[in-house]
Amino acid sequence: MSKETAVYTHGHHESVLRSHGWRTAANSAAYLVPELRPGTDLLDVGCGPGTITADLASLVAPGTVTAVDAAADVLEQAREAVRARGRDNVRFAVADVHALDFPDDSFDVVHAHQVLQHVGDPVAALREMRRVCRPGGVVAVRDSDYGAFAWFPEVPGLDSWLDLYHRVARANGGEPDAGRRLYAWARAAGFTAVTATASAWCFTTPEERAWWSDLWADRTTASAYASLAVEGGHAGPDELDGIAAAWRAWGSEDDGWFMVPHGELLCRVP
Repeated sequence: MSKETAVYTHGHHESVLRSHGWRTAANSAAYLVPELRPGTDLLDVGCGPGTITADLASLVAPGTVTAVDAAADVLEQAREAVRARGRDNVRFAVADVHALDFPDDSFDVVHAHQVLQHVGDPVAALREMRRVCRPGGVVAVRDSDYGAFAWFPEVPGLDSWLDLYHRVARANGGEPDAGRRLYAWARAAGFTAVTATASAWCFTTPEERAWWSDLWADRTTASAYASLAVEGGHAGPDELDGIAAAWRAWGSEDDGWFMVPHGELLCRVP
């Protein structure tokens, strides 16, 4: 596996897109929203199914959003999300964040949500994002930090899930504890004017617990992550079934609470 290569651990199973489709600018890019103005040209790296993209397009119109992803199939879902919102200021392309097919100084804002944890060389990716960002612009990145996830009650089996996820993700060339590393990666990429913040998702209502636990239970047994866990020798099907059961057990707890913390950066380009 080359330094620049990583396997996307989650894949695009329905259980994964169920999570990605919930994301909005309000719950996933609030740190960036005050930077956006009408007329801003924005690059959305790793746009996935496009729900954040559509929000960003509304905020920068009549500016243009260029939405890119490494997976061509998910871009069709992003197109549909944008069409459903009536946006006509978004264009789409397949792209590799390590080698973006755009000239230097192409965008006012370059945004990536939950991308750097999945790439083989996050510092190189940040340098490439900086290259295509205009002077005076901003590179905005946000990633979760699995090692800082917290939940209650301590249902047996979820510790095993977290240990397994770390092993599978790192074997694939990613870094699941990316949130805490973003600032160091940005400095290594040459950024000197960086604003670092943190925020979190929190799931605790009965509806939120059911949604979060079910999608992770399904992801554990049916997604690309499940296949990679088995094929890589990290877990067998019985162990995955046990972890899925632990997720559903947590989801049924009346006192259930789950926090997903994120690191986030605004990196100014001089």
